[in-house]
Amino acid sequence: VCITGVSGSGKSTLIDEILYKKLAQIFYKAKDRPGECDGIEGLEHIDKVVNIDQSPIGRTPRSNPATYTGTFTLIRELFATVPDARVRGYKPGRFSFNVKGGRCEACRGGGYIQIEMQFLPDVTVPCEICKGKRYNREALEIRFKGKNIAEILEMSVAEALSLFEHFPRVKSKLETLKDVGLGYIKLGQPATTLSGGEAQRVKLATELSKRSTGKTLYILDEPTTGLSFEDAAALLRVLHRLVDGGNTVILIEHHLDMIKN
Repeated sequence: VCITGVSGSGKSTLIDEILYKKLAQIFYKAKDRPGECDGIEGLEHIDKVVNIDQSPIGRTPRSNPATYTGTFTLIRELFATVPDARVRGYKPGRFSFNVKGGRCEACRGGGYIQIEMQFLPDVTVPCEICKGKRYNREALEIRFKGKNIAEILEMSVAEALSLFEHFPRVKSKLETLKDVGLGYIKLGQPATTLSGGEAQRVKLATELSKRSTGKTLYILDEPTTGLSFEDAAALLRVLHRLVDGGNTVILIEHHLDMIKN
């Protein structure tokens, strides 16, 4: 279903403020008060509502597409199976940049250090110890198909797809990111550098990678913002996949091809 109209006509108010908040109240006992409406019919056809908005997937540079989608957990598990890692007794946690063990302790796995400039804005510079790689030397010595964990985080989704081609669980998550037009973003790209549209599509890819239960209502507000014609067409195919799985999709949209299809 596509909701369209001129700017200021009330599209977002109708869908976000009334429909979504009312359904969230019904299904999740949400506290947000919805706008006024007489009632909602057809509730028997849905059992869950998901609002895939353009808010950031994380508020710090430590969040990235790989961590948000759960791909990074699977990659760390693969690294722990490498013979060199097993000999050293490394577990998946050794390849996390958020906990002690494999991370660089000088920057605490951030890769960058913030320098206070007193009367000027703070300056962020690469860590002198790890050179922005986030990990200590021991963790970087472990290689999976010739790549260490920092090099994999620097790979684009499309590049990583070829590396993990024979590992179905990782491949399926990467494919959903590519399907929504995000083949170009880096696995370890900080969440703070993603646009609203990119963050929204990371969330959509995450939903796609989950086991479908059907009867879910998905709400998206202008998901084609900033997309090329080819990427918009790919996104449309993804949305049709959701509908074919027994779900409902509501779009707030201006893109004529999305409206037409």
